[in-house]
Amino acid sequence: MEKIAAAPIDHSVGFQQQVHCSQYLVDGKLHQWQGNTTPVYSTIYSENEQGEVGPTLLGTIPDMGTEAAMSALHAAEKAFHRGQGLWPTMKVADRLKCLSNFVAKMKTHRAQVVELLMWEIEKNQADAEKEFDRTVDYIYDTIEAYKNLDRRSARFDKEGGVHAHIRRGPLGVVLCLGPYNYPLNETFCLLIPALVMGNTTIFKPAKHGVLLITPLLEAFQESFPPGVVNILFGRGRKIASPIMETGKIDVLALIGHSSSAVALQDLHPNKNRLRLVLGLEAKNPGIILPDADMDLTIKECISGTLSYNGQRCTALKMLFVHESIVDEFNSRFAQAVDELKYGLPWEEGVFLTPLPEPGKPAYIQELIKDAEEKGAKILNKKGGELTHNYSFPAVLYPVNKSMRVYEEEQFGPVIPIIPYSDISEPLDAMAASEYGQQVSLFGRDVRKIGPLIDTLANLVCRVNLNSACQRGPDVYPFTGRKNSAVSTLSVYDALRSFSIRTFVASKDTPYNNEILETLLNSHESNFISTDYLL
Repeated sequence: MEKIAAAPIDHSVGFQQQVHCSQYLVDGKLHQWQGNTTPVYSTIYSENEQGEVGPTLLGTIPDMGTEAAMSALHAAEKAFHRGQGLWPTMKVADRLKCLSNFVAKMKTHRAQVVELLMWEIEKNQADAEKEFDRTVDYIYDTIEAYKNLDRRSARFDKEGGVHAHIRRGPLGVVLCLGPYNYPLNETFCLLIPALVMGNTTIFKPAKHGVLLITPLLEAFQESFPPGVVNILFGRGRKIASPIMETGKIDVLALIGHSSSAVALQDLHPNKNRLRLVLGLEAKNPGIILPDADMDLTIKECISGTLSYNGQRCTALKMLFVHESIVDEFNSRFAQAVDELKYGLPWEEGVFLTPLPEPGKPAYIQELIKDAEEKGAKILNKKGGELTHNYSFPAVLYPVNKSMRVYEEEQFGPVIPIIPYSDISEPLDAMAASEYGQQVSLFGRDVRKIGPLIDTLANLVCRVNLNSACQRGPDVYPFTGRKNSAVSTLSVYDALRSFSIRTFVASKDTPYNNEILETLLNSHESNFISTDYLL
């Protein structure tokens, strides 16, 4: 594979002067950090001022610890005030105004955030732009979903001589930890619904994709009351761990690995009170039936396995191909992989880009070597070719249970193909798996597809017919079984994940009815209201 050309720093307006983040947001104030800092590098090589070529220094972030973590926790606690604070008791319309103000300010930073997505996590320009725009759309969709939820709540029910006014209320203080692969979109898919439901939050960006939050600090500070959003920078063990140990976190909202989720839960002294909203790892398979449309299947499998280099929990991470078509599929699929364009994120037509984790190319090489030692071969000519920041996608065949790549979530550009003769083989593998997010099923014969769907729907939470696994559209449920998720994240479901049903009950008596009517007419209560949000 050709070596990547060095990218000059002055390609990016944002890096003519590096982003040295010295602020953090706690209790409505942007504080200046005076302590140690951590450098943020891109694995994209460029030439520095001394003429040396190496990883590009993008800037620095605060290396914060327990003291800052406790100050953020105190601010969030004070803002929630055990449910008595301004934010949780605020009118729905007023909370939505805060959110609308924030997204308006956020949109003014699109160019800088997109640039940082390309440099920090090496996401190609089209996908970086899509991530930003999709996040903006998600916020607007969340506003509309909450309006609909409130409209349905703007009434009284009556059963057994009791009037009930039922709404959804906040849970408390939320610790929000997002992932590096979608550091804006998936983080905000936790943060935004948590906020709109009246919770207060502590947010720590992921290790990679951290600088892109800095342009938004001021927007958060100006849009929300003090203590509602608190943003810290640093390592999880120095920030998240001491916060969890206090037992004062009501919701752990995390997208990442199950081991991290378990470790943080174990620190909490009151696990029975801890609500979990988790998006975790997956090992989504593609099952290719003998009558699958080969052109369509290859196209979808390329997208499913290698969009953003396979660094997605929804990626297709193993392909089960029927033995009657496996030779044709392997030949055409391997060729299609080799034809994918690899380069820098801003280059036109680039599909494959460098990997943001410095150690990931070596890890991919370990998986390839292990599979080869146990009988697999690399089918594509470029497979496994190495640069300082990339291992070209390797199509491995035949893969079996003894190989690491069969069990481990590779989260990168290596594609295991497993032949099967009987459909029970992939089904049994899925049933035995620790994961259960999605599956892609390729075929046409409804007599075979129908019963398969009935089984697959009990093994995973989304069955994709003749299409790659994916999260969107965001209005559809996004969740998983077993080690893949806890709770459901979508525009509709996330509002419920970050809230609880609560209601006012009143016996149907003249005395109580007079009070309710007076409450409704006086607008003395934000909770008891039949106002219709437009």
